[in-house]
Amino acid sequence: MTARIFTAALLASALALPAAAQDRADALAAELAAMRARIAQLEGEVAALKAAGQRAVPAPAAAAAAPETEEESGGPTIKPYGRLQIDAAHVGRPPGRGDRGLGLANEVRRARIGVEGSLGGAFGYKLEVDMADNELEVIDAWLSYKASKRLGLTLGQHNNFQSLEELTSSRNLSFMERAAFTDAFGFERRVGFSGTYTTGAVVAQAGLFTDNIDDLSGASGAAGLGDENDSHGADARLVYAPKLGEGQLHLGGSLHWRNAGDVARFGPATRYGQRPFVHTADVRFLSTEGLRVGEELSYGLEAAWLRGPLHATGELHWLRADTLTAGASPTFFGGYAEVGYHFTGERRGYKGGRWDRTKVLKPLGGGGWGALQLNLRYDHLDLNGDGVVGGSQHGLAASLIWIPQDNVRFLLNYGYLSYEDAFLPAERGDRSYGVSVIGARAQVDF
Repeated sequence: MTARIFTAALLASALALPAAAQDRADALAAELAAMRARIAQLEGEVAALKAAGQRAVPAPAAAAAAPETEEESGGPTIKPYGRLQIDAAHVGRPPGRGDRGLGLANEVRRARIGVEGSLGGAFGYKLEVDMADNELEVIDAWLSYKASKRLGLTLGQHNNFQSLEELTSSRNLSFMERAAFTDAFGFERRVGFSGTYTTGAVVAQAGLFTDNIDDLSGASGAAGLGDENDSHGADARLVYAPKLGEGQLHLGGSLHWRNAGDVARFGPATRYGQRPFVHTADVRFLSTEGLRVGEELSYGLEAAWLRGPLHATGELHWLRADTLTAGASPTFFGGYAEVGYHFTGERRGYKGGRWDRTKVLKPLGGGGWGALQLNLRYDHLDLNGDGVVGGSQHGLAASLIWIPQDNVRFLLNYGYLSYEDAFLPAERGDRSYGVSVIGARAQVDF
């Protein structure tokens, strides 16, 4: 009996084990499903919290941004700059002339330093002085205002708008000196008010001017009569400079009028003349006698073409001088034609209606030898007219320019100048002769 009861209990237990195991398995599966659902819910909540945190909390870079510079905040800025040009040259002597200023000479052509920048908002400024002659000379001193994206206004001593060559900085010239007519016609900076309007390929410039700052501030009896100087004038220039494919075209014209005022009667007489190709010699083979010029009217044409390493340019300029002598109004003429080529592939800089800095492709020390450029020029000046005999010049010139890096230049120039009716006679009174000139320049700017 006991055995039967034991056997029956064992069989019942054996049959109950699978059912209990199945119940536990079902419970475990339910718990796992609940855990999975809870984990998914928590992951969603974490993602939502992260998204909300990114919207509410500033990014670290924005929260810890560096303080703005004065320029970024619209405050005043100061940018120093300068240039140094050291020249050496040899000017040939006409037969029989013993001028001690001819032959070999050297000079510091320019030693300039200046500052420019903004005054906050649309106002800007520039102040530049030259110390080349151990005397402080003010070159630029002006205040500017950017009236709009296209219109800029300038007040103070600055360049008039005479010609492409004159408006190009001496840092970027293709020869040591500008074309002969620019100095012969007395182009210089003057105190005045002007505007420049730029839109697309068009640059329009115009201004009203008095005289150079030195002539305005000198004492009575000096070159400009000081506070007695009432000279005044107007200048205008128009440039059309479209890009044609890979080329750059430049066409321009300018018009200038000046009334000398009391300077014509009481100041020193005006002499139109020019040095022989370089600045080291103060001798002028071409020069008029002193003229009492009441008014000047001059006008010029400009043209240039730039494509790859090749450029070509030229200008023509006329000046009529109305003197106080009855009926004497001579018209003088000057011009040049030039072609240049970069053997190293650079493109001559051009910007805003003037020549600009050339960017060296492979500077010295940076995997190359710098830029090498050859320029050829014909330069003409005629100072004869209406009974005035100042002479005429036909000049052939060549320049070789090495630019090892953007801010350093070395120039070697040669010119042969043929004179007729020269102001300075050679032996036996001969006023037709030729002179050879060679010059070199080392230049650095920053």
